[in-house]
Amino acid sequence: MIEFVGHVRFVDIIEFLGTFAFAISGVRMASTKNFDLFGAFTIGFVTAIGGGTLRDLFIGVTPFWMLNHVYLWATLLALLFVILFKSKVVKLQYTFFLFDSIGLGLFVVVGTEKTLAMEFAPWVAVIMGTITGSFGGMLRDILITQIPLIFRKEIYALACVVGAIFFTIGYASGMNIVINEVATASIVILTRILAVKFKWHLPTLKGEKSYD
Repeated sequence: MIEFVGHVRFVDIIEFLGTFAFAISGVRMASTKNFDLFGAFTIGFVTAIGGGTLRDLFIGVTPFWMLNHVYLWATLLALLFVILFKSKVVKLQYTFFLFDSIGLGLFVVVGTEKTLAMEFAPWVAVIMGTITGSFGGMLRDILITQIPLIFRKEIYALACVVGAIFFTIGYASGMNIVINEVATASIVILTRILAVKFKWHLPTLKGEKSYD
């Protein structure tokens, strides 16, 4: 059973923080392309809700952000955060990496847990957790016209897979849900950080150049 903090589930707090973190990464990237405020808000919102929306459509429920306006406010808060701390958030590449990694880890937890709670098979939960974590970032990168991180050599989707598998095993074995949530998010974030620090990456697929 999911733990509660007052009348708010702990996983709801994780989802809000994940929305905030991903929205910051989206707004920050939009600012580097000189988007106006509405454009930046849109990129931030799409980044934050993209993965969860696709997940909910796949598992047959109303997309989460349509049931609670808090996610719009989380995106607006992220926009204000970037405006207020522009000198640090926009200029430092590390801030994008940090918030993107945090959002990735938190959303893997939300996606995997929600799918398991609806009694889908474990392998489906792993896929949904990966989609929840990575699809919003892919939409962000497409909208600002750059190759999505998920398609580059960086360990990105694989970090989601590792985290989702860990959560699924913990869920099946009866691990305390809050401990499982925190541990899973930490594993995804740490995997991303270590992969970048030590330049871990998957082999690239190389083919012949086309001269057409």
